[in-house]
Amino acid sequence: MRLDKLLAHKGFGSRKDVKALIKKKKVIINDQIVKDSSFQVNPEKDILKVNNEMVHYREYIYVMLNKPSGYVSATADDRDKTVIDLLPSSYQLFDPFPVGRLDKDTEGLLLITNDGKLGHHLTSPKKAVEKTYFAEVRGDISEEDIETFRNGVQLDDGYICKPAVLNVLRAASVSHVHVTITEGKFHQVKRMFEATGNKVVYLKRIQMGNLLLDNNLDTGDFRELSGPEVENLITLTQKKS
Repeated sequence: MRLDKLLAHKGFGSRKDVKALIKKKKVIINDQIVKDSSFQVNPEKDILKVNNEMVHYREYIYVMLNKPSGYVSATADDRDKTVIDLLPSSYQLFDPFPVGRLDKDTEGLLLITNDGKLGHHLTSPKKAVEKTYFAEVRGDISEEDIETFRNGVQLDDGYICKPAVLNVLRAASVSHVHVTITEGKFHQVKRMFEATGNKVVYLKRIQMGNLLLDNNLDTGDFRELSGPEVENLITLTQKKS
């Protein structure tokens, strides 16, 4: 990895700031002063010091965000704020991206990382990683609807969804439900309910694979995943290979 990229990821500023540090002879690798910002560093083997202090590098970040409504699941957008805007610059330096998408008005669990391999596996149709949502739905949800979800809902464009699990938590004029899917089609959950004559008025993702939304996170808050949480996600995708 390039030295300037590594130090930028560690919060030493922009690449321009890093070049200034190097010019001042403040950067040492394996007891040698480094003068080239493009110097290739092996984070696992090389001993790196800045201002005589050891620099410990980590390649990946894994962040759980309780996404609020009004933000788009993207790294950049010309019109709307993105979920990346909710993170401080110390995380943005890692060039993270959201794993999968939640609609602009959908809340809840969103994994943000720069681990492209894990992100791809978690969203790959071949892995069929389950995603569970809490929804408030207007309309009469029947046993027939539950069976339709189980067999695969046909959407307005003719696409037949993979089997999904629909559990009614509270039946009312606006029912509370849990729905679990293994796909991520455009507005899929909303369109599934529309296909059965119902309308989603509130939607929140609460689980992805074996990762549960932390109830201690207020809307808009985030935290890093623990080591076991990351390992569980990696193991999950390996089992579904």
